[in-house]
Amino acid sequence: MLIAAWIVTALLALVFLGSGGAKAFIAKPRLQSQMGWVNDYSATSVKAIGILEIIGAFGLVLPVATGIAPILTPIAALALVVIMIGATVVHARRGETALAISNSVLVLLLLFAAAAWLFWV
Repeated sequence: MLIAAWIVTALLALVFLGSGGAKAFIAKPRLQSQMGWVNDYSATSVKAIGILEIIGAFGLVLPVATGIAPILTPIAALALVVIMIGATVVHARRGETALAISNSVLVLLLLFAAAAWLFWV
């Protein structure tokens, strides 16, 4: 179970680091071609979401990797679940079914990671 928890957690961290980095550091006009939803939100909101995703990515890995406050890993996973539920709702309302489904899969993987680090590892 430990290996599965690490693999899922590391992959999730990479996904959120990449996605959050794009939202935080790429200008909104350049993001509009790849992420149509950014048209509905201010540049500040998009950057805030990106920064929260970056913090969440580090929160997934660093606590358990260092052994310092490992309870923060499942908390970070659950915080990212909240963000991804919001993303799922946004994509569903925009009729972007494939993106809503992929966000739902991320929610399930985050819940697995949270449960793995909280109960099984």
